[in-house]
Amino acid sequence: MVAWSALVEHLQLVPDERARLTLIRRLARPGRGREPVRVLAFANAHAFNLARRCESFAQALWEADVLLRDGSGLAWLLRRCARAPGLNMNGTDFIPELLRACDGLSVAVLGTREPHLALGLRRLQQDIMPRSCIWGVDGYAPAPAYVQLLRERKPAIVLLAMGMPRQEELAQRLRRELEHRCLLICGGAIVDFWAGRTRRAPAVVQRLGLEWLWRLGQEPVRLFTRYVIGNPLFIWRVLTLQRTGKRL
Repeated sequence: MVAWSALVEHLQLVPDERARLTLIRRLARPGRGREPVRVLAFANAHAFNLARRCESFAQALWEADVLLRDGSGLAWLLRRCARAPGLNMNGTDFIPELLRACDGLSVAVLGTREPHLALGLRRLQQDIMPRSCIWGVDGYAPAPAYVQLLRERKPAIVLLAMGMPRQEELAQRLRRELEHRCLLICGGAIVDFWAGRTRRAPAVVQRLGLEWLWRLGQEPVRLFTRYVIGNPLFIWRVLTLQRTGKRL
């Protein structure tokens, strides 16, 4: 199983604003590079907890071309590993910036249900990518259906908005089975944010690293295990593994 230490080493840390802009320019050119299909993924404390119990998900994170640090939990983990965490590459903020740089390219959005999918696509078209051809389907179809659809329509950008671990595992299958050049982006709940189904925390809450608490207040039943149980479990695992000298 892929150890946490391997995932920590695989994280592409972004030290400053200049590096962030360089990364956007590089990712916004899906026709470049040696591999026809590239995968952008994000890792937070919840992702690391999932990786401990789901080998296929851990492997999917490990195989992502670009794995970015998301959230204060991983910043704390990196500091305990004597590494500077760099900028917080929250996908909800970074993905719209990246997509603006990709305006004009064709985009497929796979994820969430109606009416939230249609509302999210409208927001994406109007506010982020007005020059792009954008289409979407819900995120509950079997994987072969997505493979066939993407082979036929060949979008340059594929935004997977299905949540962990499904989107990361699907991204790796698409990477193996698609042949046209494209960028696969693991976007989590981003379409629901665009649709207004989920509201972002106020800026001051985001700066304090407490957006998880805001989201828990909005969806206490769905997110109870992820945050109320998951956050202390993440801290306990880090402290225990480091104390015993085992691999993270």
